[in-house]
Amino acid sequence: MSKPKPVVATDVARAAGVSQKTVSRVINSDPHVSAEVRDRVLTAIAALGYRPNRAARNLVLGRSRTIGVLSVGSTDFGPSSLMVAAEHAIRSARYAMSVINTFEDEPETITSAMRDLVDQGVDGVVVNEPVGSFSLSKGAIGDLPVLSLSGSYGISTNEVVVDADQSAGARRATEHLLELGHRTVHHVAGPAGWRSAGLRIDGWRAALEAADRSQPVVHRGDWTARSGYELGAHLAADPEVTAVFAGNDQTAIGLLRAFAEAGRDVPGEVSVVGFDDVPEAAYLSRALTTVRQDLAHLATFGVGMLVDAIENPRRQDRRENIPVELIVRETTAAPPPRR
Repeated sequence: MSKPKPVVATDVARAAGVSQKTVSRVINSDPHVSAEVRDRVLTAIAALGYRPNRAARNLVLGRSRTIGVLSVGSTDFGPSSLMVAAEHAIRSARYAMSVINTFEDEPETITSAMRDLVDQGVDGVVVNEPVGSFSLSKGAIGDLPVLSLSGSYGISTNEVVVDADQSAGARRATEHLLELGHRTVHHVAGPAGWRSAGLRIDGWRAALEAADRSQPVVHRGDWTARSGYELGAHLAADPEVTAVFAGNDQTAIGLLRAFAEAGRDVPGEVSVVGFDDVPEAAYLSRALTTVRQDLAHLATFGVGMLVDAIENPRRQDRRENIPVELIVRETTAAPPPRR
């Protein structure tokens, strides 16, 4: 028994009463097709079970309809949230994904991963790589569109840069504590090498400098509650510490536990501000004051700009700094009276 012949575009055209060219225009989302004609073609496609030959279409267009994603492979809230949102946005734009997780911050490792994506013939690349750098010269991959979610790398002449305003958020958090009357603000930062950690240190330092306040030594954590807890035990032993800005919410959660164990009331004796606004921040025994960055919007907006760069390659200089918001809850208050 012979197999039934596969449905082809001419079958769809005949069923919909249109030309084969119109079928092609509908499949390729051409905006100049009327709604009535589009509905007829889509109805015919569904009725006949037609599956477009994507490979052939891509060969004609000179595109792979694939976006590469270069990621650090971290389970931390920021990078993982960006990754999930970016994947959703890429698939919503009807592109496939090719993902490489580097797991390391060595320039050679990151560079090798980028070259692998370029060799795959992807149409563009999302760089969700908050650490490290590339051992590539400026513009080394030509005009391949690149979306960076953590600042400019300069490796493409067609780069899209979208990031939350990390420095402004840290500055606002520090200003909030100073406005409450704290003489200075201590900072438990993220690890060295992370761009976001450096930008948040810059914002914290800028606020203290503008207010002519002393700058305590920066304590380096690793984004985890454990590191916040361990450093918090040290800070809790110093009665002069009345305000702490944590590099992220997980660090802040560790600080809160350390202060509680040391008998330092939050916010009665010590105020704490985090960064990210993780889902559980509002539901702690003392709801956490923090800086909210809308990572889903950031990634979705960035992917939209990347797709625009792929499909409209003449446009350049696509850069956006997404505003952040201070969310004041229950872990900040005026300092206790000095004895």
